[in-house]
Amino acid sequence: MASRKSPGLPFEKRGFNTVGGFVQKFMDEDITLKANKIWESVLGRVELSIPKPSYDTWLRNTAGITIAAGELIVETQNAFAAQYLEDRMLDMLEQELSSLTDSQIKIKFIVKSKTVNSQLQKENTATTPDDSPDHFTKYIAAEDSPYKETVSEAVSGLHVGSNNFNSKYTFDNFIVGNSNQLAYAGAKAVSENPGTIFNPLVIHSPVGLGKTHLLQAIGHETTRRGLINLYVTSEEFTNHYVKAIQNGKTEEFRNKYRNVDVLLIDDIQFLIGKEQTQEGFFHTFNSLHVENKQIVVASDRSIGELKTLESRITSRLSGGLVTDIQIPQLETRMAILKGKALQQGYRIPGDVIELLGNRIQSNIRDLEGLLNRVVALAQFRDELITLESVKEMVGEAETTNRKIIPDTLIISEVSNYFGIPSEEIIGRRRGKPYLVPRQIAMFLLREETSLSLSAIGKILGGRDHSTVMHGHGKVASLIDADNKLRSDILAIKNNLLN
Repeated sequence: MASRKSPGLPFEKRGFNTVGGFVQKFMDEDITLKANKIWESVLGRVELSIPKPSYDTWLRNTAGITIAAGELIVETQNAFAAQYLEDRMLDMLEQELSSLTDSQIKIKFIVKSKTVNSQLQKENTATTPDDSPDHFTKYIAAEDSPYKETVSEAVSGLHVGSNNFNSKYTFDNFIVGNSNQLAYAGAKAVSENPGTIFNPLVIHSPVGLGKTHLLQAIGHETTRRGLINLYVTSEEFTNHYVKAIQNGKTEEFRNKYRNVDVLLIDDIQFLIGKEQTQEGFFHTFNSLHVENKQIVVASDRSIGELKTLESRITSRLSGGLVTDIQIPQLETRMAILKGKALQQGYRIPGDVIELLGNRIQSNIRDLEGLLNRVVALAQFRDELITLESVKEMVGEAETTNRKIIPDTLIISEVSNYFGIPSEEIIGRRRGKPYLVPRQIAMFLLREETSLSLSAIGKILGGRDHSTVMHGHGKVASLIDADNKLRSDILAIKNNLLN
């Protein structure tokens, strides 16, 4: 058996013919062909061990270019894919390559040449719905289109986003605790080094825990650094996209959204059910990411629960730093109340701060609202703020908050209550044992979440919005007269809340 040569020697000189003839048979071939065949053998192994969507997204369109000096050069479609593979899959791929060749070979990812990319961009531009008014106009004319009202409000100009951030939403005013430490650190990091680390940054939590505060704090900091940034909600993004299509201003839309250094998008979950807007977001995301522009997204649920967003969007969102904000502990809630009181010049006794902190636990916005209410009542009554007076003001009704219920949990609880698999609730069987639970699920999803009819239909097996509307209406019309139905729904809601 031939002896192993120095790793520094060229690939052809290092004795790879000892590996069962695997590499030797490529020796006389063109080096690019040889590199690609080796890479395809690696992909053949990896494809069996990772999910198909991951393989299709990150590896299917890669190719081996050359191999020499202990390094295999692999070409990717864009810088985003190259960075993702470098960060997330490099170790696994190099292990497979080493196992295949019985030698330590490094992998280096490069981006396909600009000439090729330019041609691909032209081809994609010719077919993307981003530039196809006829296709899009047909879509927004649908009966359940979420754009019907907003389209009629289109104005001659296209006004996008704002950098007039709330002066209260700064890093200095953000109270850091165990519940939000990582989200705060990630936001600080991207504001100091935008586009270089944690790109995209995704922050998710139930409503009222500080996502918008962090997004706007990033906006404040990047503005101070002289960067161009844009903060929009996903609803605003949708409206701007529709108006651009309707007014023939897609080029203006692209320029305004893609010529920024930092894009901040709030409430990304509202893109659910808006397929064409998702298309616009996808292309905007790719354009910014390839140019190392920072993208920050906030959502009221985790990436895993955004199931009705296109997988190519959720996979890209997962490629950066995904962090959540948990419900703050009592100490953090008290610190937040003290900070809010100081900002507004209120003098609140410590025992009152603790009482208020215990009253509301799951929504900082409601916590601040309760503080304002206490101060306003005290000023109106012209009395001191004491523990006794505050107890009288807020009463016992303030001890609870409405709980945010994920759509996945609603389906699961309906499934458990009726003893029917979740697959049957979202399936196509129409017998009464399946139809009633399915309609109850439609009712609860409509009542307990902010999802649109289209989004609920998509969650429940791709049903039409009119089917969801009918199911919700059927339950709503019977709930007061049918004691059994009302009892079932109350029992399920009780399980959800507990």
